[in-house]
Amino acid sequence: MAVLPIITAPDPRLKVQCEPVESVDAAIAKMMDDMLETMYLAPGIGLAAPQVGITKRILVVDLSPKDGPREPLRMANPEILWHSDELATYEEGCLSLPEQYADVERPAHIKVRYLDQDNTVQELEADGLLATCIQHEMDHLDGVIFVDHVSSLKRRMILRKLTKLKKQEALAGD
Repeated sequence: MAVLPIITAPDPRLKVQCEPVESVDAAIAKMMDDMLETMYLAPGIGLAAPQVGITKRILVVDLSPKDGPREPLRMANPEILWHSDELATYEEGCLSLPEQYADVERPAHIKVRYLDQDNTVQELEADGLLATCIQHEMDHLDGVIFVDHVSSLKRRMILRKLTKLKKQEALAGD
């Protein structure tokens, strides 16, 4: 497995609409494993392909406790079949927006269909943090980041902080 570099905002690659996967073959399954390794080391609970520069509709999620057995979900071409009218608010963060957080409201319950690592169609009903995490990662596949769900003032503040941080890191690297 390989650790992949995570793209941080602001970066136009995070705003790209991803292409569907034709099938989950050995190369896509390896990519999913590499994404999981990258996510675990970051550390995070979800990662979408565009966050590592891949414009495919792939995401990985694992909400298992750090000291427990891993329970990863590998999803290609996820689509929400149903979502509840009931909403839930969680404070979201993102590996592509390091150390930035905001409350985001999303459907509390979802049913999602996807291809797993064996190219088998799966359906999953999720609620709570899992539903939020899947929706957050699915947004990435459509070029949407969590700050797109908050006020324009809060979004500008967060993106300005990240731009300043990137400039400071670039200067430190020279």
